[in-house]
Amino acid sequence: MYNITMKKIVSFDLDGTLVHGKYGDIVWNRGIPEEYAGKYGLTFEEALSRVRQRYEAVGDTRMEWYNIDYWLRKFDLPVSAAELLDRYESHIEPLPNAAEVLRTLKDKYSLIIASNAARIFVEKELSHTGLGRYFDHVISATTDYGMVKKGEHFYRRLCRSLDVVPHEIVHVGDHRMFDFEAPLRLGIEAYHLAQGGEAGPGVIHNLRELLQKL
Repeated sequence: MYNITMKKIVSFDLDGTLVHGKYGDIVWNRGIPEEYAGKYGLTFEEALSRVRQRYEAVGDTRMEWYNIDYWLRKFDLPVSAAELLDRYESHIEPLPNAAEVLRTLKDKYSLIIASNAARIFVEKELSHTGLGRYFDHVISATTDYGMVKKGEHFYRRLCRSLDVVPHEIVHVGDHRMFDFEAPLRLGIEAYHLAQGGEAGPGVIHNLRELLQKL
C-alpha cells in the first residue's frame, strides 16, 4: 500500500488524535451557548439549538466553522476567545499513550502538528498538556494557510512548506476524509485513528498501534 521511501516526518492531527475532543466540544457547545443564552434571555437548551443551527448552516468544510472570533462577532457576545478557552482549560486532556508514542517517535522522525483548529486552540492544548515539546512545526491550516485541511491542496502546500515530497511524510488523524483519504490521494502514507469496530488498510484504534506501522 505504501511507498518504501525513507520517511522523514510524522504529521499528527490534534483534536481527537492526540488530545481528547471534549475540550473543543465544551467551548463550542457549552461556552458559546451559555453566553448566547445570557445575552438574549434564553434557556440554555434554546440557545444551544439556535447556535448549533448556525454552526451546521456553515459546516466543517468552510473556514468560518473553525474561527471562534467569527462566531463571537456573529452572535455579538460580550466575551473574548481567550476568556472562553481559559474558562474550560481544565477539560484539556491528552489521549492515552500520546506522550509515550510521541517520545518514542521523536527519536527517529521530525514531528509536526497539522490541524484545522485555529492556532489559539492548538497553542492552548499543546501548552496545557505539555505535548508541544515534541513538535518541530505546528501548523493550523485555517490560521496559517487560510484554508481548511480537507483535500490534496492542503497536503501539497504542507509538503512545499516542509521541503519534502509526499512519500517522505506520514499523517495520522481521526477524520476519515480530511486526515486519511485526502493525504492518501497525494501519495502520503496515512493512518485513520478510528473509533469502534472500523477495520481496513490504514486503520488503527489507538496510538500505540502506530509504532508497529512505522
